[in-house]
Amino acid sequence: MPASVPPEAGGKPAPREPAPREGALRKAALRPRDAATLILVDRRGRAPKVLMGRRNPALVFLPGKFVFPGGRIELGDRHMPVTGTLPDYAEAALVRQVTRPPRHLGRALALAAIRETHEETGLLVGTRAYGPPEAVPAGWEAFRDHGVLPDLEALHLLARAITPPGRARRFDTRFFVADRRAVAAEEPGRVGAESELVELAWFTLAQARRLDLPGITRAILDELEAQIAVEFAPYRQIPYHFMRHGTRRRTFL
Repeated sequence: MPASVPPEAGGKPAPREPAPREGALRKAALRPRDAATLILVDRRGRAPKVLMGRRNPALVFLPGKFVFPGGRIELGDRHMPVTGTLPDYAEAALVRQVTRPPRHLGRALALAAIRETHEETGLLVGTRAYGPPEAVPAGWEAFRDHGVLPDLEALHLLARAITPPGRARRFDTRFFVADRRAVAAEEPGRVGAESELVELAWFTLAQARRLDLPGITRAILDELEAQIAVEFAPYRQIPYHFMRHGTRRRTFL
């Protein structure tokens, strides 16, 4: 969901964007869909690396851009068995400034991030310590087959961002972070010319910033770098990126 580098904290406005074209105005009324993204971080080397994929150029939304894996909530994400829980501060932030949030929204968002990561990259985030889940909803069969139970305690909530009006798709996305060590299994063959992601690789933050990125992804890299520096301090404020009256804003949840 394209955006720009965030303005200063506290909700201060950034410079106004040019008025959208007529076609974009017709898309402005699109309601953002709840979605989630998972940023996998490898901290075994001198510089942290993040996993990013290049979207298929044939896609309508963000064609050819490098992104983190993610997507919208699906029905099964509300029913998949898990181990662990999200921290209380994260659960609270995930429903803040949400009109009539459904029950267990935070849990569903975290699971959407984990499921989408598997679908797009073949990586299964969770643990094999408890054996396979006995019953799984549609879309989660690979976790049962590999004996992986999603582990919510492996996730850190990083940020929230809403796609600006006028885009082909609009999402209300929550960004989660997990260490590469949280990957319990891998299925090859998920990335290729006919897939959603045509390339997949690990990049340092400096390398990632040189890629063809959506604006919001650049902003999220900045948020990530700041949180890595403080070891994802608990009870931190969660940055929230959105647009109001044509002006990009960054505030906190």
